[in-house]
Amino acid sequence: MTKRDLVVRIASETGLIQEQVLDVVQRTLDYISEALAKGENIELRNFGVFEVKVRKARIGRNPNSPERDVPIPPRSVVKFKPGKEMREAVLRLTPKP
Repeated sequence: MTKRDLVVRIASETGLIQEQVLDVVQRTLDYISEALAKGENIELRNFGVFEVKVRKARIGRNPNSPERDVPIPPRSVVKFKPGKEMREAVLRLTPKP
């Protein structure tokens, strides 16, 4: 699903104009990005939690010359932890052996 698909679906269900829905969706995503860029966590009940974690520095290997170590510096990354309802819904997709 793309942002456009989301906007069209919300607009059709609510009767709002697509431009208004797009503005609200875009502002929501902007505010989430802005908060994460400040290092804040975003908690959306029944959906999940976005949080900024710092990966430790480590040593990597170049597959083309594995004898040489490549230092990988520490970096901040965004992690997502799904909420209970989403986790359960996704687990239902798991094929049974």
